[in-house]
Amino acid sequence: MILLIIVAAILLAAVILILANRRKKEKPMPVTTVKPVELIRTDRSWDGAELPDYPQGRPELAAVRIEFPAGQKLGWHHHPVMNYGILTQGELTIVSRDGQEKTVHAGEALVEMVDTIHRGENRGTAPAVLYMFYISQEGLPITVQHPEIPV
Repeated sequence: MILLIIVAAILLAAVILILANRRKKEKPMPVTTVKPVELIRTDRSWDGAELPDYPQGRPELAAVRIEFPAGQKLGWHHHPVMNYGILTQGELTIVSRDGQEKTVHAGEALVEMVDTIHRGENRGTAPAVLYMFYISQEGLPITVQHPEIPV
């Protein structure tokens, strides 16, 4: 339960940062009430696979900002831990090794695959920025690269 509260707090902080950055570029609008907007709630990753149970032991949370230049492809990799994120700028396509694809647009949330090899591709003409949140444990990697697989 505590872990869920921590994850919710991280998600809320990310949304606040995103909105603050957007407001710098837009004409400020008066805010009179707090209005939480749930972006996603699921027990599955974007490809429909069930998420695993929480690991045993002390949690370790990580938040990572990933910048994707236009036309850039990440190498093949997998995540041994649950993770989700919010794309704040641009468009990003996630591709699994079996050919499944999911395109995410700015403002959308994404629940990543766990223990499934995949990669991200920015097929657009503008940079993409993704904030990812990992639910891990001390000593576990959040990402495992697969350089043996050609991009």
